[in-house]
Amino acid sequence: MLIWEFENSESVIANEVKILSMKKIELLPKKKVYFASDQHFGAPNIAESKKREEKFIRWLDEIKKDAQVLCLMGDLFDFWHEWNHVIPKGYVRVLGKLAELKDSGIELYMFVGNHDLWMKNYFEDEIGCTVFFEKQYFEISGKQFLLAHGDGLGPGDHGYKRMKKLFTNPLAQWAFKWLHPDIAMKVAIYFSQKNKMISGEEDKEFLGEDKEFLIIYSKEKLKNEKIDYFVYGHRHLPMVLDLKSGENLAKYINLGDWISYFTYGEFQTDFELKSFK
Repeated sequence: MLIWEFENSESVIANEVKILSMKKIELLPKKKVYFASDQHFGAPNIAESKKREEKFIRWLDEIKKDAQVLCLMGDLFDFWHEWNHVIPKGYVRVLGKLAELKDSGIELYMFVGNHDLWMKNYFEDEIGCTVFFEKQYFEISGKQFLLAHGDGLGPGDHGYKRMKKLFTNPLAQWAFKWLHPDIAMKVAIYFSQKNKMISGEEDKEFLGEDKEFLIIYSKEKLKNEKIDYFVYGHRHLPMVLDLKSGENLAKYINLGDWISYFTYGEFQTDFELKSFK
C-alpha cells in the first residue's frame, strides 16, 4: 500500500518532471518507431531459444528499411548479468544485428526488465544503445508517450516488488558477482525459468481493467497528465485498450512477447500492434 501511495503522490509534480525529462523524436518522412518486448532469449533451452532468435533477427532485417528508432522494452534475455570482464555466453547473432542497426543510423533504446535488470554498461559501450532503468516520457511527432517495461508499477505485484528490492540491493549484487560465472548462471537460469512470479507464466489471461495493475496505474497517471500512449512489456499478453479519465483519452498497449505471440508495435502517425509471421 505504501508503494502505491508513494507512486500516486508523483502526480503532484508529474507535469514538471515530464517536461524536464521528455525525449523528443521528430520522425522523418516514411520513417517509423518500432517497439518489441519480452523475447526471453535463453529460455526454455538453447535449441528452442535459437529458433526464436532467428525469427527475431528476420524481423530486425525487415524493419531496417524504414525504422528510425527501435525501442526494446525489456526482458530481451531470460537472464542477463554483467561482470567486469564477462557477459553471458550466446546471443552473438542478436547482438551483432543490433549493432548493425545502430551502425546504419537507427537509434536504439533499451529498457531494462525484471529478467535483465543487472545490465550495466555493455550495451551502451559495445553497441551504442541508450539504456533506461526507469519509465520514460517521449514526445514522438507531437504525440505523448509513457514507455516502461512495466514491472513493479501500480498497486499489487507485492511479491515481485519485494524480490526486486533484493535483486537491486548493492550487497546482494556484490555477493552474486563473486560467484564463478558458470555457477552463477546455472543458479540464475534455474530460478528465472522455474519461478512463476518472475517468469510471466501466470500472466496469460486478461484479468479485467479493474484488476490489471498496469491499466490501473495508467488510469491514475491519465487523471493528471496528458498522455496519448502508454506502452509496456512485462505482461506478455498483447492488448490495445482505449482509456479515458475525465477529458483525457489515451491508448494502453501491452506489446505481448516473442515466445507465444511474436507481436510488436509500430508508430508512424498512429500506434499499431502487429504480429510477425
